[in-house]
Amino acid sequence: METIQLRFGGYQEPASIHNRAAAYFGEQLRQRLGDRARFELIGSVLKLGRASGELPVMVERGELEFAYMATVRFTQWAPELALFDLPFVVRDRASIQRALTGELGERFKRAMQASPFRLLGIWDNGFRYFSSKVRPIRTPADCKGLRIRIQMSELIAETMSALGFIPISVDIKEFTEAIGSDRFDAQENPLTNIYNFGVHNHHRYITLSGHLFGAALMICDRTRYLAWPEDVRSAVDAAAREATAYQHRLAAAEDDEVRRKLDPARNEVIELTTEERAAFVAAVRPVLEKHRGMLDPKLFEYLG
Repeated sequence: METIQLRFGGYQEPASIHNRAAAYFGEQLRQRLGDRARFELIGSVLKLGRASGELPVMVERGELEFAYMATVRFTQWAPELALFDLPFVVRDRASIQRALTGELGERFKRAMQASPFRLLGIWDNGFRYFSSKVRPIRTPADCKGLRIRIQMSELIAETMSALGFIPISVDIKEFTEAIGSDRFDAQENPLTNIYNFGVHNHHRYITLSGHLFGAALMICDRTRYLAWPEDVRSAVDAAAREATAYQHRLAAAEDDEVRRKLDPARNEVIELTTEERAAFVAAVRPVLEKHRGMLDPKLFEYLG
């Protein structure tokens, strides 16, 4: 019987929660399929000279069977995923995790049927925070004039501009290559990325703003998936469910783990007061109100 090649691509370091979940997915597949499948984890395509944004293309072209990627790369097929580009709409991690494995997740899976990909799971990409090498960020006034690296999203750029930042949208590959230069004064990411990409070595100040909550899609090529034998498809689906549950557990614990690793002598972690957070919420409210009306109100009911 021919061995089925199952390659999983990512863009992070081995210690990242995404790559640990991807490795767990491979373990689950081996338990179910044994020698019928050969699993390979390519943890960071950045080290192959590829941009993270190429991952969906690599899956579609057959270079990879699976990948994870932030939702910003899929809104062209599933516009409802722009929900995760709106500021301050997710407040509670437990509620959003339940939604992603429940009705909201099923809704996104249906929406992704318009794409070349099968959506296998929705991973927790974390609350996103600001970091800066210039000054602490406690108020929107502190953001003024800072050049901030952001994801490839016009909506997120609009939010950052409303805060006074100068947004620069680049792939994480380009950002990590230039992080030590003067090109960027600030950036925004979950703590896991701030630590695993080494941002904390260059940015002293980390503000726990929670201005966005990220999600990442675990995908495979739809045509290739349908060509696999039924038992292989069942194994992939079951392993993906297990890996997604595992990834959510890792994500829930990650912020505390990263904070324990940060050296207070090198990094200042800023926790906003209720009043300080409210000032950020007020500053971006026009952006939220403008774009909220473009999405089905039902989506917001899932957010807790």
